[in-house]
Amino acid sequence: MDNMSSPRRVVVTGYGAVTPLGENAQQSWAAMMDYRLGYQYHDRSAAGIQSRFFGVVASEPDLKSVPAAIRRRLPRFARLALGAAKEAVEMAFQGAAPVDYYDPLECGAIIGSGWAGQDESYDTFDMYQRSGLGSPFACFLSMPNVATAACSLLWGLRGYQNTPIAACATGTMAIGDAFEAIRHGRASMILAGAGESLRSDPAVWDIDVLRALAREQQDITKACCPFSLDRNGFVLSEGAAVLCLEERDAALARGAVILGEIKGYGNYSDAFDFTAPADDKVARVKTIRRALAQAGISVHDVDYINAHGTSTPLNDLNETEAIKLAFGKAAYTTPLSSTKSYSGHLIAAAGSFESIICLQAMEHQLMPATCNLKNPDPACDLDYISEGHRAASLHNTLNLSFGFGGANAALVIGRGNDAV
Repeated sequence: MDNMSSPRRVVVTGYGAVTPLGENAQQSWAAMMDYRLGYQYHDRSAAGIQSRFFGVVASEPDLKSVPAAIRRRLPRFARLALGAAKEAVEMAFQGAAPVDYYDPLECGAIIGSGWAGQDESYDTFDMYQRSGLGSPFACFLSMPNVATAACSLLWGLRGYQNTPIAACATGTMAIGDAFEAIRHGRASMILAGAGESLRSDPAVWDIDVLRALAREQQDITKACCPFSLDRNGFVLSEGAAVLCLEERDAALARGAVILGEIKGYGNYSDAFDFTAPADDKVARVKTIRRALAQAGISVHDVDYINAHGTSTPLNDLNETEAIKLAFGKAAYTTPLSSTKSYSGHLIAAAGSFESIICLQAMEHQLMPATCNLKNPDPACDLDYISEGHRAASLHNTLNLSFGFGGANAALVIGRGNDAV
C-alpha cells in the first residue's frame, strides 16, 4: 500500500484527555509544566497489594449530554474515553459535528483498551454470585469495543471502525491504524485513542503479583523515576486520550486549525515473551526505523522523543539501547523524556496521551523534563532532559510505545504549522 502514487496526508485537528493530572488535555499539560505528579500514596495492603502509588482520575467527565441509552452501558474506561473524545470533537469542530462536514461513511472511530471493563466484570460476577441476578448491562460493560461503539453512536460515525487491544502500545496503534486508513482513502476523519481504568483489588493484584508495579513503599519521587538507578516498577494510572485525525486537504477546506501531522507509523512484534522485552531489540529498532522511513525523515530530523519510559528495570535499559541502535551517534544529541514520571502509566491510553504531549510540546516549543531523575543509571546515558523543561525549536517528534505481549509502536508527529 505504501507504493501508492500519492498517499494522502493526515493531520490532527483536535484532541482530548482525562488523566490523573487534569480533567482535560490543557490541565494535564499545565500540571506537568508545574512539575506536579498525578499519582498519590494508597495503602492497599489489606488486599494483598504491595504497590503503594497509583494515579486516579479525581472526577469523571461530564456526560450529561450523552443519551442515557449510551451512557448507562459504559464501563469506566469507556466513560473516560468518551469524555476525551468529546473534548477532541469540540476542539476540532467548534460546536459542530464531524458529519456536518463529511459523509458519515467517511467518518470512523478507533478506541482501544488493554483490559477494558475488567473491573465491571468482577463486580457483576460478584452481584450474580450473591443474588443470582447480574446487571442487564453486563454484556456491554465487559465488551472491549464498547467505547468505539459509543463514539460511533454518539456522532453517527458510520465508517471505518476498529478496537485495538495491545496493552501499553494500544493508544499509539489506534492512531497508527487511523493514520493508515485515512492515508489510503479508507476514511476522511477518525477519532483515535484509548482508555483504561483498573481500580478493583483483583485487577490491580493481577498486575502487582507480576512484580511489574512500583515497589517503593514511601518516597513518591522513587515510585516513578524513569532511567534512574532507583527505578523499581511502573505506577498504575487510569485515564483516556483521543485524537481527531482528518485528511489534510479536507480539513483545510473546512477551515480547520491544523494542530499537527501524523507523518509515519511503525509496528513490529518482539515474539519473545509475554512481559519482558526482547534482548535483541530487533523489533523495537525496526519499529523506529519504519516510522522514520514512512515520514521521509532521518534520525537527524527528530527534535524530541517521548520515550515509553516506564521506570521498570528491564524496559528503560532496553529502550535506551534500542534508541542507540536505531539512531547511532545521533542518539546522544537527541533529547528525550518520559512523561510517565508525571502521569504514571495510563496503560492503553499512554500512547495516545503522549501523542498529545508531543503536539503540545511543538505548540509551546518546550520539551517536558523527565521528573524524579536524580540518580541516573550509568547504563542509561542519553539526554533525558532531567534538569528541567527545555525550550527548543521543535518540528518533528517521535512517540514510542511498547506493551506486554511484545507489542512495539512508534509515531512520527510533525508540527501543525509545517503541515499547512
